[in-house]
Amino acid sequence: MAEKRDYYEVLGVDKNADEQQIKKAYWKLAKKYHPDVNPGDKAAEESFKEANEAYEVLSDKEKRQRYDTMGHAGVDPSAGFGGFQGGFNLDLDDLFSSIFGGFGGFGGYGTQTGRRQGPARGANLRYRMNLDFMEAAFGTEREITIRKNDRCQTCDGQGTADKSKPATCGTCHGTGQVQTRQQTMFGQMMTTRPCPECHGAGTKITNPCSDCGGSGIKEKTKRLQVTVPAGINEGEMLTLRGEGEPGQNGGSYGDLYIEIGIRPHPVFTRLGYTTMCDVPITFVQAAVGAEISVPTIDGTETFKLREGTQPGEQFVLKNKGIPVIGRQNQRGDHRFTVTLEVPKRLNSQQKDMLKAFEETTSDENYQMRKSFIDKVKGIFTK
Repeated sequence: MAEKRDYYEVLGVDKNADEQQIKKAYWKLAKKYHPDVNPGDKAAEESFKEANEAYEVLSDKEKRQRYDTMGHAGVDPSAGFGGFQGGFNLDLDDLFSSIFGGFGGFGGYGTQTGRRQGPARGANLRYRMNLDFMEAAFGTEREITIRKNDRCQTCDGQGTADKSKPATCGTCHGTGQVQTRQQTMFGQMMTTRPCPECHGAGTKITNPCSDCGGSGIKEKTKRLQVTVPAGINEGEMLTLRGEGEPGQNGGSYGDLYIEIGIRPHPVFTRLGYTTMCDVPITFVQAAVGAEISVPTIDGTETFKLREGTQPGEQFVLKNKGIPVIGRQNQRGDHRFTVTLEVPKRLNSQQKDMLKAFEETTSDENYQMRKSFIDKVKGIFTK
């Protein structure tokens, strides 16, 4: 007769393993070698029996203590000790579900499929709303149209022609599942399967609604009024509570999430609550200073440029940007950058005048050019 393997070796655990580690190791082997998973495989059947025997001993504190002290002799029934009897209950539903989260619907064992669930919240929906730049800046009212699944109004979501609640299934008594037990060579086995009569619903409809066919759900078109707050930005969400799809078994409705998109503006851009734009100016305006008109989202503002303004300089108009959501009378700033436009298509007189002007200037008038020339000279005189 073949010598028995060490029970710890069979389960693949350390001798100091706790109860949870032993249980998890056993259930892993039981799932792997169970006869229902390996029909006709004698080697798998023997491995399953061996794992059962090891777990039956190591899961019992008293038997484990005797085994640790005296080995297999300490749990040998012929020596007067209670050993492996092959009679403990194995709940396959517990085996395949509790640790491994089900067996993907295999044979109906250990899955939650078909079990009648309690009230479940409905699905959330998502909608994309594109706004003009100014609509996002100052807020607006929009009507949107969505298509979604909703409770059938003909039967009030009951699925029955007379709006009554569906009858409780007489086979599973409303649980949505049936259990069977049978005695096998491995002990008493219990299996749980979806109820074949109601297909796991727990209820039966004998007089279905003609509009929804008994589902209690029907697609519908719905118009909704949406208030867009001033200052909303690209990618932000508005939430309409309870405007999603209906829940199951009396569960609440989900929500509708509206994602905001903003169309580009021909003049302005924004960064958070700050608005920005470029303002072209002439050579003369930059050189001697001038009052210029600066566009903002509220209209134009007069701004006085100082003498000697350089191309690319940026200026700030305080509190002329986007309104801050939730903060009354608080706004971001408006920043504008001046760009120097060089005149084109000059006539002869204009060219002569500019050349004459150029002859009157010196390095004192062009500090950046002077600094650049000095740096270049320094490179070649080293």
